[in-house]
Amino acid sequence: MNVDHEVNLLVEEIRRLGSKNADGKLSVKFGVLFQDDRCANLFEALVGTLKRPQSERKIVTYTGELLLQGVHDDVDIVLLQD
Repeated sequence: MNVDHEVNLLVEEIRRLGSKNADGKLSVKFGVLFQDDRCANLFEALVGTLKRPQSERKIVTYTGELLLQGVHDDVDIVLLQD
């Protein structure tokens, strides 16, 4: 899958599953994304998909470098661009 396309899909899923946080930005918990059936079918490697838009494109942000299911389920994935 093309990286730009995958990042666009990620943004769509954050919009679908997320809600506005205190700063007015869309935010979704990592565990919600990870456990969502649609996301599971779209993203073979969710962690890798999240890493690129955080580090290279500044589209999303979250605390930490590597997110693991269970351990980081409560980490907020914040959409920086609308």
